[in-house]
Amino acid sequence: MSIQSSLQRPAVELRATSFDHPDAVELNDRVQLEYAQRYGDEGDVTPLDPAMFTAPRGLYLIAYDENGTPLATGGWRGHEENDEGYAHGDAEIKRMYVTPEARGLGLARRILAALEDDARTAGRTRMVLETGTKQPEAIALYTSTGYTPAPNKFGLYRFEDLSRCFAKQL
Repeated sequence: MSIQSSLQRPAVELRATSFDHPDAVELNDRVQLEYAQRYGDEGDVTPLDPAMFTAPRGLYLIAYDENGTPLATGGWRGHEENDEGYAHGDAEIKRMYVTPEARGLGLARRILAALEDDARTAGRTRMVLETGTKQPEAIALYTSTGYTPAPNKFGLYRFEDLSRCFAKQL
């Protein structure tokens, strides 16, 4: 990367935030709208509670620019083995989203790396996620960072044809 291109990137701070913080709610509404547009449905209806993203069982991050504008988000929540296909020690990525105006700045990779580090520190052994075939940029991000198709699908959408599940050992 040239010095000039690095100077064009805004200064961004990742902040641990509650999932019910107003900025988190706003970004969640935006990602839900995008899901609904892509899939022609009501968005991701996976039940989520702010407590799921509280240490030591989770973390929720928002990336803010130097003006305090929220640009991107992502979180992880812990799982143990259950009837939805999760395994003991899993950390599931949820609500990864970058606003259209901030795409291409590397924010998703930065958030993903921070989530993986935090989950590893919390004793989690595998990072998992579910995405869909109508999100090719998400699939490209995850596969380029070491995620591989999970041997067994998990989560609310595990029986859906458009669902794709990925995993990465921490």
